[in-house]
Amino acid sequence: MDPMSTPGVRAEPDPAVTTATPASTAPAFAALDRRIGWFTVNRWTYRPARLLARLVRPVVDDSGVEVTEVATGQGLLVVRPATVRAAGAVLLVHGGGYVLGSPETALGKAAMLARACGVPVVCPAYRLGPEHPFPAGLDDCHAAWSWVQSSAEHLGVEPGRVVVGGISAGGGLAAGLVQRLVDEGGTQPAGQVLIYPMLDDRTATRRELDALGHRVWNNRSNAFGWRSWLGHEPGAAATQPYAAPARREDLTGLPPAWIGVGTADLFLDEDRAYARRLREAGVDVTYVEVDGGIHSFDEAQEAAATRAFDASMARFVSATVG
Repeated sequence: MDPMSTPGVRAEPDPAVTTATPASTAPAFAALDRRIGWFTVNRWTYRPARLLARLVRPVVDDSGVEVTEVATGQGLLVVRPATVRAAGAVLLVHGGGYVLGSPETALGKAAMLARACGVPVVCPAYRLGPEHPFPAGLDDCHAAWSWVQSSAEHLGVEPGRVVVGGISAGGGLAAGLVQRLVDEGGTQPAGQVLIYPMLDDRTATRRELDALGHRVWNNRSNAFGWRSWLGHEPGAAATQPYAAPARREDLTGLPPAWIGVGTADLFLDEDRAYARRLREAGVDVTYVEVDGGIHSFDEAQEAAATRAFDASMARFVSATVG
């Protein structure tokens, strides 16, 4: 079955909807919205949120995979499938607006990809803002890439078949890491998987978006996250290379990309724009858009749109590492 045949899931943007359009949550994600949509991340809540995350670990379907902790760099988790079917791997970076999160919060997606694609998935920890602004977190992800490359034989991985991916802010880190690796030369990522990625600090300067109150991650949280990551106010005339990947002018030479986002997500416009610019630069792009998908909508695993979203992602990874 083609994942894109699922109602509400499309391969091209809906021109009638933008980030500035008042968007309602799709019924399939309403329960998730009631559970987590109200929370706002800011300078008062991010520390309690970190503490709560340490006390309450996410429930993850880890059937068919083995999870191992590796004490290197900031630490990482290796998720190995029971049956290996390809010589590739995925480096998957967790989200959290550059101020929250841990490798454990990416385990659900990592386990899904490991099972579906038959490859190990490595989830690195990285230093968070505001205590550790850019480039600390990106340096940690770069170190994790280097570990995967140096451990390729042990992992049973071909170094040139590693996909770099990330969720939300982790998607921004993944995009920045890919840009940095292309500029450095050497072994290149086989592809990039950007799951509703946080790419453009200039979105945080769009004050008209504040009143729309996007669920899970609104524009006021966005301003705090970018300020914490950049070490200065978002929207400055220039940013350091790789800090805000959407700022890069020349996207030629980047590896194939899979980009997915919901239409009720604050990052809709910036993700669409990055996908379009990649295509214009000659990069092969698979784009997936989900009607009424709030930020993190794919935590609603029972939704048909989530299954289609994940199936499209897994298909891209399998084709890229196979």
